[in-house]
Amino acid sequence: MPSYKAPLEDVGFLLNDVFQIDRYDNLPGFSDASADVRDAILNEAAKLSEQVLQPLNRVGDKEGCTRHDDGRVTTPTGFKEAYKQVSEGGWLGLSAPEEFGGQGLPSTLSHTVAEFLTSANMAFSMYHGLTMGATAALLVHGRPEQKAIFIPKMVTGEWTGTMNLTEPQCGTDLGLLRTKAIKQADGSYKITGTKIFISAGEHDLSENIIHLVLARIEGAPAGIKGVSLFVVPKILVNADGSLGGRNGVTCGAIEHKMGIHGNATCVMNYDDATGWLIGEENKGMQGMFVMMNEARLGVAVQGLAQSEVAYQNAVIYAQERLQGRSLTGAKATDKPADPIIVHPDIRRTLLTIRAFNEAARAMVVWTALKGDVAHRSEDPKERQAADDHMGLMTPVLKGVLTDVGFANAVSAQQVWGGHGYIADNGMEQFVRDARIAMIYEGANGIQALDLVGRKLPRDGGRAAMAFFAEVAAFAKEHGGDEAMQPFVAPLSRALGDLQKATTWLMMNAMAQPDNAGAGATDYMKLFGLVGFAYMWAKMIKVTQDKIAQSGATPYLTSKLTTGRFFMERMLPETALHLTRIESGCATIMELPAEAF
Repeated sequence: MPSYKAPLEDVGFLLNDVFQIDRYDNLPGFSDASADVRDAILNEAAKLSEQVLQPLNRVGDKEGCTRHDDGRVTTPTGFKEAYKQVSEGGWLGLSAPEEFGGQGLPSTLSHTVAEFLTSANMAFSMYHGLTMGATAALLVHGRPEQKAIFIPKMVTGEWTGTMNLTEPQCGTDLGLLRTKAIKQADGSYKITGTKIFISAGEHDLSENIIHLVLARIEGAPAGIKGVSLFVVPKILVNADGSLGGRNGVTCGAIEHKMGIHGNATCVMNYDDATGWLIGEENKGMQGMFVMMNEARLGVAVQGLAQSEVAYQNAVIYAQERLQGRSLTGAKATDKPADPIIVHPDIRRTLLTIRAFNEAARAMVVWTALKGDVAHRSEDPKERQAADDHMGLMTPVLKGVLTDVGFANAVSAQQVWGGHGYIADNGMEQFVRDARIAMIYEGANGIQALDLVGRKLPRDGGRAAMAFFAEVAAFAKEHGGDEAMQPFVAPLSRALGDLQKATTWLMMNAMAQPDNAGAGATDYMKLFGLVGFAYMWAKMIKVTQDKIAQSGATPYLTSKLTTGRFFMERMLPETALHLTRIESGCATIMELPAEAF
């Protein structure tokens, strides 16, 4: 059976040493998250993940969710009890504002905890993860009375939340949606339509489910400019906060899907359901983007989380499975064969996954810290720079971490050989569960187009230029350090490839937009590699300093080796992506559609 251990040492290294989180104590909530508090929270999150959620992962996959004739949905065995522990433990309110019953701690801590919970049980973690996304939208765009009614209960986990965007005829192009809203005399709206692929749309974990629904008000403009956002509770809420009658929203079906069986992915039917406008009429996309950005960083964490747990189980198998002898002579002379971890190709596979995991985790922490600065700093310039970073990096993180996370789950399965294909061993579940992260909350091709078409040119390219300048400054600062040369020199070359690609797109995409579309995915992956390289260079500098000060440890020595592997074996792919981008769109667009 699969196992999982939360990477506490690596997280501690990032928070305490690489990013020095205590430097942010001037921001609200950070001083409350002292080193002792962080350690206590992370250790408890590790216990919850390892001892409660991980054992339910296979249960949820095998049992799935059940829809009953009356539209009720029951979750797999053990999920209700586990959810009670999560909600009563205050995990949903870790970084929520104190005025609504949260603990007000940094969101950076929440994203770190989310990795643990998601590695342990991705399907389960989605129930509270989506609630946090819906809460974020209400916090930004909800009316005071909406915040007062819904947010405290969502923060405690008594109520959960969803995002209802997709319809059978529209996914990415939400301007095509047909769900309609008719205004009532009391200011509420009657919502009618069908939404699909709604994660956690119906379940038995909480007493109420607060749906955030995109719909078009009668008479609104066509397309995306006529979309509004509504809050539609499963059970109506009385003025005093008590629950009233059932609303006109039901689960019509549960989707039969490839993975995340333990999460109820529903077809939701709205039949004159009562809802209330969030924000302004026809401005629903503003609230939607708050939810989507929150969710996209969460989905990026899912890619990392599945890669991490798959890696851990591949390592265990590689150390135990006996097959063949080492090319340089027998290593386990007392056994009939050597463990497969002696073979270079197995080590290449494992190091590739590990080098990604550690760099991706660093990028998540780095970006989450920027998010905290954007929301908590009193300095307008700091907030703007942090918000620029978030806007630029969100599509990169979502697209690259989920693409590579899935590929790594497949590679970890390959380490197991035929045994990885057998369901009882659990490796194929990691593959199936990881697959959805590349698709939902904006398919990764859309993330790439968003990066190239919207985020890159935004504000005259200010965010990208700031990133380039930061990486170049780091390389210049440490360029004379001989010990850093194996890391700084490749980083500089990779940054040069990214800058060349950026210039090429700027010069060739305006006249021929298909050039941007043809190169978008390669550009996103190139950007991700440079981000990983920067994270590795920063981690290696801290590692070298710690060794110089206190001596080597197995953890620090492994960090040096893994970093060198990334620079030597993975980072050179930036040149490949640059070559593809510069080839343009000619051959991609040449064939007529009927020739495919």
